Amino acid sequence: MPIMPRRRLLAFGGAASAAALLPGFGVPAAGEPRPNILWLVSEDNNPFVGAYGDQLARTPHIDALAGRGILYRNVYSAAPVCAPSRFAIITGVRPESCGPAQHMRARARLPGFMHGFPEYLRQAGYYCSNNAKTDYNCDLDPATIWNESSQSAHWKNRAPGQPFFSVFNLETSHESRVFVPTPGNVGPQDVRVPPYLPDTPQIRRDFASYYNLMERVDAQIGVKLAELEQAGLADDTIVFHYSDNGGVLPRSKRFCFDEGLRCVLIVSMPPKWQHLAGPKAGSTVADPVGLIDLGPTVLSLAGLPVPGHMHGQALLGRAAQPRRYQFSMRDRMDERYDMSRTLTDGHYRYTRNYHPHRPWGQHYAFAWLAGGYQSWESEYLAGRLNEEQARFFRPKPFESLHDLQQDPDQLHDLIADPAQARRIDVMRRALDQHMLAVVDNGLIPEGSAAEGYEASRKLHPSLMRQALALAATAAKREPDSIGRLRRYLAHRSEILRWWAAQGLVMLGRAAVAAGADLKSRLALESSPQVKVSLAEALVNIGDARAGIPALIGLYESHPDQCVKLMAVNALTCVGEAARPALDALRRGASAQDTYVRNASKYLQLVLNGTYAPQIAIFDLDSLSR
Repeated sequence: MPIMPRRRLLAFGGAASAAALLPGFGVPAAGEPRPNILWLVSEDNNPFVGAYGDQLARTPHIDALAGRGILYRNVYSAAPVCAPSRFAIITGVRPESCGPAQHMRARARLPGFMHGFPEYLRQAGYYCSNNAKTDYNCDLDPATIWNESSQSAHWKNRAPGQPFFSVFNLETSHESRVFVPTPGNVGPQDVRVPPYLPDTPQIRRDFASYYNLMERVDAQIGVKLAELEQAGLADDTIVFHYSDNGGVLPRSKRFCFDEGLRCVLIVSMPPKWQHLAGPKAGSTVADPVGLIDLGPTVLSLAGLPVPGHMHGQALLGRAAQPRRYQFSMRDRMDERYDMSRTLTDGHYRYTRNYHPHRPWGQHYAFAWLAGGYQSWESEYLAGRLNEEQARFFRPKPFESLHDLQQDPDQLHDLIADPAQARRIDVMRRALDQHMLAVVDNGLIPEGSAAEGYEASRKLHPSLMRQALALAATAAKREPDSIGRLRRYLAHRSEILRWWAAQGLVMLGRAAVAAGADLKSRLALESSPQVKVSLAEALVNIGDARAGIPALIGLYESHPDQCVKLMAVNALTCVGEAARPALDALRRGASAQDTYVRNASKYLQLVLNGTYAPQIAIFDLDSLSR
């Protein structure tokens, strides 16, 4: 395809600057018709939508959009939280491929060739506007991505006749909106409480509020669609509606269950552009797709090539490709470390937990502003939960398999079912291959010099294979692995030493035979991330005199906030043994870093015996997330 003439680029205000960044990127020939593309994005919601079969939902505008469009039934975010998910959407690249983008609230550095996908559209002459959330978890500059990114950004501001790509982010269903009741047509008595949750008034209230918020989102979408119609642009505009990650009710956002990962995605193609669709209007697609596919899909619909570095694949247009699995992940969420990897074919979900010794229900200061989480933990502490409900606050399995059709609440683990052995083997190997192919930075401790897209690709592939295997050995928590873990404590690679130390942490008291190795290694270790794990392992085997001072020293004195956060997490996990850290925790409760501050406040309350789930640890004055 010929490059657009310079005069045409300049006429479309700002496209020339994007073109300078993307030499040689092909664009459609001058005069070739191109569709307008409109994204209507809701935040933090599962498909609580009538078109998805929810009988309680009141979403007439979304349902009508699905009736004249394509409804994707099995849609998954790259991560069960906004910032890593939005990294994947804007770049088309897996966040775990470009550490620390896979962690919540981080700032990854992109290599020079990687851009936000709207830059390619701008080079091709599109007017690109974003109203107004960015939250890309990396060093992308919104000014280079968008012609305008603000609360007033709008397709109306484009040049006459210019094709547009416009995004409107509707924050009505954001997690923070569930912190206070939202009245409406759905009341607490109307909702279904899933069996993994206790049936309490607070949890019922949160579910009802969620339905009522979704009704408000639907009304906002109706307004935007009417605006498009009134401007005479509906026949020329492809409309997407999707949610940026799964929902916010208990056991959803932050967790690799379907409630945290499954999203809405509807694409409405006017007749003029129906030839680009493949599926017919009003159809449903059951194949697993991901939000990471959105950028490549828009490029494909605009007639542009999809860059080879993108992991996402086009769903529509000339570059559309089929897919078998969708992969998702989680690492640090807010102030808590935990690592999970998962894949699904839309029917079964296989999940691997690399920190199974830590419960799902670690305390998250922001999430615990919701009454549902407060109520759930209160019931747990009072001993009023059944086994299914209490599981959230207990250690996890290393791996699990769930049948999403027969068991949508994901309560019945099939990992030991002989009838599923072949499927499990295939999905295990698929996940291993995926993690190696994307150079999964979750295998690297946060803050390490080896972390990052370019740095991690300088590591020898055999090292990453070793790390993947050693991480699995560690997470299986088998006592006979202690010899292998001890040998790796002195390895030249920080990554392998870290997983060896992590494995000894997970073995707990069973690692007592490694005590001398842990103690001598702690004195020699150069990596502060590894030192945190060595010290925690020492406390676990009963040597608090060696482990606790090391953790306090790293927590108080190390300049890296990641190290401080790892240290206070380790102190939290060792329980009463952390009492000597109380003075340091009092000081840490005023730390500048939000996550260090929240984790410090929590542990201080626990050690003082004054913690209760209803205590608001998160600073309400900073409630802008």
